[in-house]
Parts: sequence; structure tokens; C-alpha cells
Amino acid sequence: MSTDAATTEQTPDKADFWFDPLCPFAWISSRWVLEVDKVRDVEVEWHIMSLAYLNQDKDIPEDYRTMLEGAWGPVRIAMKVSQDHGQEKLAELYTAMGTRIHNEKRGWKDDEVLLEALEAVGLPATYLAAKDDDSLDAAIATSHHEGMDQVGTEVGTPTIAVNGTAFFGPVMSAIPKGEQAGTVWDGAVAMASFPHFYELKRTRTGDLDFS
Repeated sequence: MSTDAATTEQTPDKADFWFDPLCPFAWISSRWVLEVDKVRDVEVEWHIMSLAYLNQDKDIPEDYRTMLEGAWGPVRIAMKVSQDHGQEKLAELYTAMGTRIHNEKRGWKDDEVLLEALEAVGLPATYLAAKDDDSLDAAIATSHHEGMDQVGTEVGTPTIAVNGTAFFGPVMSAIPKGEQAGTVWDGAVAMASFPHFYELKRTRTGDLDFS
């Protein structure tokens, strides 16, 4: 490599993405990150957080608490797969779970959905037992705090760290594709580069589009 080439070579951007498989907003943002990976030089690392853990001591509406019943299950399965097989298989499992939970609108409380997701990524049905294994919760909490603690108290999912600067968001109602995905990423990189930037927000309108 010539000296000129060495000096112009750029370090890839880094995206650290925290997700709970149940969150539709994280699902949309995660699919955006995959689109970004097609058009920008970016390294993506997936991390697990838990909506059940996040909200366990909060005063939340009863219908939301009911919705979270059983929410530990998919997260525990994801953590077990991450521990045993690493990043690539974790990403594959998230895609398999999310496609069934969100795109196919089948939810997560039916074991058949989780079994199908495991089978789709070549993992045995024995991993289903992890959904009831609370010994995984300490690792989930550690991963959760690695993301959430960077952001502060007003957090949720998605949480993403852009080149080491973490934010709650971006929250989108549809998935940017192609070069548009790259342009949105460029904006996130620019905002993350300014240490005094904190928040952009507006009221969301319209339904979520997972296509």
C-alpha cells in the first residue's frame, strides 16, 4: 500500500445496537442499520436489552405490564444463543424472531414462533428451554446497562451508539432503504460528532411500516 493510500484510508464507522426482539421501533431501526451496512463502511455490533427489565420497577399502565408478560423469554433465548454462538448467529436469530413477531404479526407468546425462529437459523429446539432460565438474567442486565447507562434515565429501545456516542433512537415509522438509509446514517454520524447534541423530537403520526 502506498503512503498516499494509507493516509486516505478511513476507519469504518461503528454502530452498537441494543435491542429487545419485542420492540417494533427497534425492529424498524435495526432493519435500517442493515440497509446502512449495504451502502456505508460501517461495523455493526448487536447487543441485548430487555423491556421487561427496564420496566420492572416503573409505574406503567396495566395494559402495558400485561403485554410484557412473558417478555423475558425471547430475550433469554437471544442471550443464550449469543453466549454459545456469538454475533453472527445472534443477528440471524433477531431477524428470524423479528420477521415472525412484527412482519407476520404473530407475537412472541406462542412457543411455536420461537421454535420456528430457532429452526430457521439452524439451532435445535432445546434452546427454547432458555426462555425459563433466569440464570441468564444477570448477563442480560449487564448488556442492558452497557447501553442504557450511556444514555441516561429517559431511555428505551432502540438505543444505538454511533461511533461511541449513544442515543435513545432513532425512532422511525418506516425503514429507509438504499442511499436514503445512508443519508440518514450520515446525519446520525454528524450529530454524534458534536458532544453537546442531545435531542431531536416530534410527534409521531401514522402507522408503523415494517416492509
